[in-house]
Amino acid sequence: MSDLNDKINEFTNTPDTTAEYDPEDIEKSRVISVFAYLSWLVIIPLIAGKDSKFAKFHVNQGLVLAIVEIACSVITGILKDVPIVGFIFSIASSLIGLACLILAILGIINAVSGKAKELPIIGKIKLLK
Repeated sequence: MSDLNDKINEFTNTPDTTAEYDPEDIEKSRVISVFAYLSWLVIIPLIAGKDSKFAKFHVNQGLVLAIVEIACSVITGILKDVPIVGFIFSIASSLIGLACLILAILGIINAVSGKAKELPIIGKIKLLK
């Protein structure tokens, strides 16, 4: 069990830049930042939190996550009818979907907790400045 906890801690041990954000901005933007991880609802904090550096951080994380989900769906949709390859991509898509769900939950936990912590695997990708 200790090995599993070590692996989970290693996986979730990503850069935490919370100290770079204004505590007042964090407090005002925590709830709206949650929407960044709910697929197309990322539009809400993108518009409503446009002046919030904290919300923009979470919007960036959520956008990257949404793009991964969409790309996976498109690729699977195109290849689903191809024998063997379609089956393999279908399984891979399911696993990626589960991984995206886990990342979304981690992002929501970070947003609600007032943390600006990168998501594992995709967190370093910056789409917004």
